[in-house]
Amino acid sequence: MEIDNLIPLMVLLSSLLTGIFIFLLGEEQHGSRTLLNLAGAIAKLVLVGIMIWGVFNEHRYETRFTVLPGLDMVLRADALSILFVTLSSVLWLLTTIYAVGYLEGSPNRSRFFGFFSLCVASTMGISLAGNLFTFFMFYEMLTLTTYPLVVHRGTGRALAAGSTYLRYTLSGGAVLLIGVTGLHVLAGEVSFTQGGALTSIGTEHRNSLVVLFALLIAGFGVKAALVPLHGWLPVAMVAPAPVSALLHAVAVVKAGAFGIVRVVHNVYGIELASNLGLLGPLALAAAFTILYGSLRALTQDELKKRLAYSTVSQIAYIVLGVAVFGPVGTIGGLVHLVHQGIMKITLFLCAGNLAETLGIHYIHEMNGVGRRMPWTMAAFTAAALGMIGIPPLAGFITKWYLGTGAIKAGQPWVIPLLGVSSLLNAAYFLPPLYNAWCKAPLSSRPAASPYRFETSLMLLIPPVVTALLTLLAGLFAGAPFSPLEWAKLIASREYR
Repeated sequence: MEIDNLIPLMVLLSSLLTGIFIFLLGEEQHGSRTLLNLAGAIAKLVLVGIMIWGVFNEHRYETRFTVLPGLDMVLRADALSILFVTLSSVLWLLTTIYAVGYLEGSPNRSRFFGFFSLCVASTMGISLAGNLFTFFMFYEMLTLTTYPLVVHRGTGRALAAGSTYLRYTLSGGAVLLIGVTGLHVLAGEVSFTQGGALTSIGTEHRNSLVVLFALLIAGFGVKAALVPLHGWLPVAMVAPAPVSALLHAVAVVKAGAFGIVRVVHNVYGIELASNLGLLGPLALAAAFTILYGSLRALTQDELKKRLAYSTVSQIAYIVLGVAVFGPVGTIGGLVHLVHQGIMKITLFLCAGNLAETLGIHYIHEMNGVGRRMPWTMAAFTAAALGMIGIPPLAGFITKWYLGTGAIKAGQPWVIPLLGVSSLLNAAYFLPPLYNAWCKAPLSSRPAASPYRFETSLMLLIPPVVTALLTLLAGLFAGAPFSPLEWAKLIASREYR
């Protein structure tokens, strides 16, 4: 096997082996655990960097193992997988740094970071899966590796949230298994193919294809938090801040959205999905989710729950983009895969800083906190304004391309949807910003920080970096290898 064909496997092993070794470490071996985490994350970034350049030049990276006759486990790097794997690799390094600082002195750190690394490995497998079978295997592995992170604190509330999480995700996995099995019976091994793997299926299977599409979307829609399959997500906010960031920005909800993208583009293909009348209902489901998530966010005083319902709304932009027929809308949906990740992880890491440093969990407690923690709140502000769609931040790029794509696709109803959504975004993001910057500090809050800066540097640096990325992704959207330009590359290869 050529070395190039081993690189996808090496990306997976950089997390899988790290997790296994961490489980073998004693709780007191803090330095070794941190070194393993960072070494694995950096090695992954190097390998992903190699694949970025190769895929850009249409080089092929594929690792393939035969599991059963006619059924292969395939890891493959294509332009779409590179978009997700790069986002995951970069944000995981930053989340690892944050988690090391966040969990300092707490119990069960080896267990946490062991499952943390296995969760990374699951996401790498999802990102690089070359067929539907491989995707499903790692998708279910993701459920099992994230559950211990959700219940990490071991409280009654955490265990109840974990139980809800499993009920939703395992039920979604069962539905997904039926869909995957049905497609395998109908078409054999379903590889992810540009233009769709099912284009040769005859029209006599129309009804079967429609039913199987519904099963696949429902299975992926649980983790993507499409309404009404979203109920686990706000409940899971009892998890520690690094896990919340993981669920919302990098792994679980993003894996569900990525699965929907794969089904539409690489399993059915845009033309077949459109001819079967599947894209219209999918777009309407995304539109309803966008509005519902924003309306529910308005009613939440608990900061993490407001952010959770914001995720319900924002992830649906990705689904809307792929459901709006045409390359420009596709670009908007795909670039939001990255933009939502960097903005949302910033918000959750900042929320974690407020909770850990000042014990702030509710929006009404944020009065004047911008004077006490200016760097944290500056990062939070940049990400919040980006979510609203204020130029020149990353979120503006997403909404511009979604709107432009909708007009070119002859679907002008998307424009008022984006307008109303942006107004709702402003309605639930501006009050915490107003409280933090414009109101007098609460008298019960300590004015001075015990840290040299406003909090630990390991907690402060990651959200500041991701906030800077939110700005740079908008300012330099047209730069080579930017998220936008890479999304254009994917669309150009899909529609050529």
